[in-house]
Amino acid sequence: MKKTIVIACSVLSMTSVFAQTKTASDAKMNSFVTNLMGKMTTEEKIGQLNLVTPGGTVTGSVVSSDVDNKIRKGQVGGLFGITGPEKIRKAQEIAVNNSRLHIPLIFGLDVIHGHRTIFPIPLGLSASWDMPMIERSAQIAASEATADGLSWVYSPMVDIARDPRWGRIAEGSGEDVYLGSQIAKAMVRGYQGNGYDGRTVMACVKHYALYGAAEAGRDYNSTDMSRIKMFEYYLPPYKAAIDAGVGSVMSSFNDVDGVPATANKWLMTDLLRKQWGFKGFVVTDYTAINEMIDHGIGDLQRVSAEALKAGIDMDMVGEGFLSTTAKSLKEGKVTLQQINDACRRILEAKYKLGLFEDPYRYCNETRYANELLTVENRKAAREFAARSMVLLKNSNNVLPLQKKGTIALIGPLADNQRNMLGTWAVSGDFDKGVTMLQGIKNVAGNDVKVVYAKGCNISDDEEFAKKVNAFGVEIDIDKRSPQAMIDEAVSAAKQSDVVVAVLGEAADMTGESSSMSDISLQPAQKRLLQALKATGKPVVLVLMSGRPMTIVEEDKNMDAILEAWFPGTEAGNAVADVLFGNYNPSGKITASFPRNVGQIPVFYNHKNTGRPYRGGAPKFRSNYLDVSNDPLYPFGYGLSYTTFSYGDVRISKLNPKGNEVVTATVSVSNTGKYAGEEVVQLYITDPVATVTRAVKDLKGFQKISLQPGETKEVTFKITTEELKFYNTDLKYDWEAGDFIIQVGGNSRDVKSAKVNWSK
Repeated sequence: MKKTIVIACSVLSMTSVFAQTKTASDAKMNSFVTNLMGKMTTEEKIGQLNLVTPGGTVTGSVVSSDVDNKIRKGQVGGLFGITGPEKIRKAQEIAVNNSRLHIPLIFGLDVIHGHRTIFPIPLGLSASWDMPMIERSAQIAASEATADGLSWVYSPMVDIARDPRWGRIAEGSGEDVYLGSQIAKAMVRGYQGNGYDGRTVMACVKHYALYGAAEAGRDYNSTDMSRIKMFEYYLPPYKAAIDAGVGSVMSSFNDVDGVPATANKWLMTDLLRKQWGFKGFVVTDYTAINEMIDHGIGDLQRVSAEALKAGIDMDMVGEGFLSTTAKSLKEGKVTLQQINDACRRILEAKYKLGLFEDPYRYCNETRYANELLTVENRKAAREFAARSMVLLKNSNNVLPLQKKGTIALIGPLADNQRNMLGTWAVSGDFDKGVTMLQGIKNVAGNDVKVVYAKGCNISDDEEFAKKVNAFGVEIDIDKRSPQAMIDEAVSAAKQSDVVVAVLGEAADMTGESSSMSDISLQPAQKRLLQALKATGKPVVLVLMSGRPMTIVEEDKNMDAILEAWFPGTEAGNAVADVLFGNYNPSGKITASFPRNVGQIPVFYNHKNTGRPYRGGAPKFRSNYLDVSNDPLYPFGYGLSYTTFSYGDVRISKLNPKGNEVVTATVSVSNTGKYAGEEVVQLYITDPVATVTRAVKDLKGFQKISLQPGETKEVTFKITTEELKFYNTDLKYDWEAGDFIIQVGGNSRDVKSAKVNWSK
């Protein structure tokens, strides 16, 4: 007892010291910023609100002009789109040496899934369900970004997305709010560490808010939903990032409750700052202020004033603040206090990053020369990619492949460096990527003969290819006829013991401005698979994609399907590691795979109607006449080269009361021949409540490793926090009654037990 008291006192003492240190640090920062702002003109304060790009990363049609001169005039607060200590130092020197008050710039960039070393796309990383790994990926990205001169990254993207037609589903963590919130926290911790020490960066959570619910899955489109749905299923990942201490927030393009997010005071001030307590700064997405003109909010002066009043601090590229705010101030449309508040928050961010102490803190040529795309980082990329892949089908245990015999490696993505990195690999070099062909040769050994054939184009549609190839040739249409390529592939298949077909999407068929109404394989690829199937050889489909695709036909006809996503720099090596069993796949999908686009949106935690379909006669029930209600692959689904069995769920208290803690325990056994990892998932159903509830909600998960024949007990602690929901008053609370506790390997296949929880 005495020991416990001493430890508790020690923790309290350390907490007290930390609080005192932070208070002193904040006081010092406030004094510094107040003193600086006392010297600034109104025009210089407005200049701090201006974020520009001289080129580089362009996600819109506008590029800033006369950047150097604007920096000298104190009209720029930050730059993005340039990297490298030498370039960043030169830009910083203009601000520090040639502007009146020598205020340093902040330098940012889209660092989405790695910086120079590219990791799997975020949707792929999320499929690992591995929080330490995801945090480590952000740490490595931050280390490389700072070695490249950056101090600010536009990540994590935490938008919940239930519509795979939306291209930017690739950038997030899928459809579930609980998992998405855990990943948001892990990413912020990884980027920011315990403070800004020159190797960590300021993160920017995006896109606030609800951007992943764009209507019809069409990018930049309107979003409309109830407040209950917002608070229950879409807002928590942003809140999780705020709670984790994220330094900045990016506004989204869409409207919320009929008001564009960038001008939405309820969203930016009432909720974000007053209710959630966010202390950092808010930057718009690319030209989001200007785009409110087309939303129908008014001219540039009006929309800029509305954004400032709503709580926006920094204007990305559009320069509406720079060109109109002084006029709005003179006309009484904004206040000096609003300008001061925005300016202060940006200056505070620069202070926290150490830029006032050393404007060149991130311009270290030695680090630049030695810490980008290192052997260690590539090794991590290979590991992350393998752990992100999901085995969707494996008939007759065709996988893992044997390291002998002949393999026909076929497909337009089989020997293709250009598409391995995926969307939003801004600073990645695809020439440094490992192709599938090279990876298989690296891993298979000398007893495997590999016969390669392209087989088809990613798409034969030239007009479609032009749209995809906006940033370079990703869909390369071969000069040979489609039939000639298929004939070559069939010939290769006939020589082989097994066919590995690497098909899917080009990198920029997903990502920003890459929405698709048809998310099946392109017709050329379907024809190739049909021809390969007809050879009678076993066919393994390696699917590269940035979204769940509609692959009912492929699921029926292929012997095995491995969802590889876009694996990143070490793509080929990682895929080969999985195909040959050097790593036993453990990924679980985080977004349901629809059977066809007519099912969309399809997600696991839907609500029941008053006429739910439970089998039997289909009329007068909530169902389709032509397809099942269920997805092809449910949320949380993924196979292994081994098999796992689950025992019954054992509950510690069947009739808990109040704040008692309940444990749910299940035995998980490896019943196969390989060591493997399993993601054990906890779901809870609340059958009766004052508002309609989802059929189940994810409330916990654990990733465990088991040797063949090994059994482990997995225990989840359940409190009333896991029972809470938002009611019609937006009160977050729980209600007494029955709850169904479910544990399993995916959202569909679970073991259940019931508890009755009373107040």
